[in-house]
Amino acid sequence: MGIISPYKRTARIFTDNTYSDSGKWMYVLHDKYADSPDNFVRAFQLIQKDILDLFSYIEPSDTNLNTHSHRIHELLLRTCVEVEANCTAILRENGYVRSGNWNMSDYKKIEQSHYLSQFEVKVPNWLGGSGVRKPFSSWASAGSLSWYTAYNSTKHDRHINFTQANFENLVDAVTGLAALLASQFLNHDFSPAGMGQSVNPGGPSDGFESSIGGFFRLKETLKNSFLTLH
Repeated sequence: MGIISPYKRTARIFTDNTYSDSGKWMYVLHDKYADSPDNFVRAFQLIQKDILDLFSYIEPSDTNLNTHSHRIHELLLRTCVEVEANCTAILRENGYVRSGNWNMSDYKKIEQSHYLSQFEVKVPNWLGGSGVRKPFSSWASAGSLSWYTAYNSTKHDRHINFTQANFENLVDAVTGLAALLASQFLNHDFSPAGMGQSVNPGGPSDGFESSIGGFFRLKETLKNSFLTLH
């Protein structure tokens, strides 16, 4: 059975393994591709600004992964709410229907279309061996997301579960949000200045590409097998 309707908020390269040549990537700008994409990008940019401010006080390094604080907790809540908002938008705009409030069992269905488990996100200037994060890797085996579990635990009982509002869970949540946006919009930020940008801007020769917001760097493993339209 052929494709009978477009997949919204679902970025794909073409069968020649490109999406930048000849402006092929520009389908993400179509007004029917996504509802208010700039709103979702803007929310991420504000979160990125705040975590970069946090890096002025907590060095991005292996040593600080267990650091926890009220500020980290605040950012973890905001970020996971935004993850939920993006997942809800993807499901809703592609016609998903279920009565009641949606939850992670619904959001996990996105793995089948967006292959989020295949994303690796590099945190620049990280000290130690944990600077490349795979925030959705557990979805490859239908597992739960530890950082999202921490969000729920601290949301419902912050006092008892406060140590779960730690730096590692926050970094995974923010890099997860970066990957989630890339899976929808590549690296386009919908700013007036970026209307003609390439989706493959320059950067270090590290096998990663710049993400929306320009700080984090992303790599889609098994790219040829999961980012191709048939």
